Amino acid sequence: MPQTKPGNKFDASHGEPFMNTPPFPSLRPPRWPGRITHAGLWILGTGLLITLIAGPINRFHLAGVGAALMTLVIGLAVVVLGTATTIVGVLFANLKGARIPGTASVVGIIIGLAVTAYVLSWVERARTSPPINDITTDLQNPPKFVAVVPLRERAHATVPAQYRREVPGPGGKMIDVPRLQREYYPYIKPLLLPLPPPQALAKARQVASALGWHIDAYEPQQGRLEATAQTFFFDFKDDIVVRVQPNGTGSRIDVRSESRVGLSDIGTNAARIRQFLRRMQAH
Repeated sequence: MPQTKPGNKFDASHGEPFMNTPPFPSLRPPRWPGRITHAGLWILGTGLLITLIAGPINRFHLAGVGAALMTLVIGLAVVVLGTATTIVGVLFANLKGARIPGTASVVGIIIGLAVTAYVLSWVERARTSPPINDITTDLQNPPKFVAVVPLRERAHATVPAQYRREVPGPGGKMIDVPRLQREYYPYIKPLLLPLPPPQALAKARQVASALGWHIDAYEPQQGRLEATAQTFFFDFKDDIVVRVQPNGTGSRIDVRSESRVGLSDIGTNAARIRQFLRRMQAH
């Protein structure tokens, strides 16, 4: 009968002993990089979902503007966190030779980086924009809203329809609106056209419609057009009034664009007026 050494057992089927020692540690790649990557993708997806519901929250009046914006900020922050976590997981997976969902990781990182870049551009735009949201080509005698005033009241606009030369800013400090506009948007000036006022106003209506504005009032006798522009995602509404006055044989075009809520428009109203005047000049 074969003899076995201590610590060995006898395999009767083969007549040979086998080792009863602990197996060698597994040489397979670790699983934790894949788990980190999966967690990052889940976090990223959750952030995108939160971001996407921020717009409908305001559009369908499920909550106020503040709640919608806070939801957006939270969603974007979660997206950035998920993107960073996914990148960390992919890097460690490459170092350790671990298996990860490659295609999903690449797509997720690309989407996350795109959203992160948008966030950074938005932050930079907010940082460099003045805290004003009422822009006009005529700072001495701004065009007045008439038809949109009741619309603003029904929408519970927090910004008055009348032009204010001073508004309270952060910390209670008063903001000189005309001074800031001249400093940040010196290119916002009246437009002179070699067209009689009726033709100029008709042209203004064509351009406003082409820009997707909703025409609220068209008054050729008064040389006035009023319209509302709204964003697709949040459904934020800004009001515009276009005033056409005689200027010799031609016309002088003045525009005013004002937000309904908030303090800073992040340059939106100035950009809208600039785009409108450029199209008026080009057509």
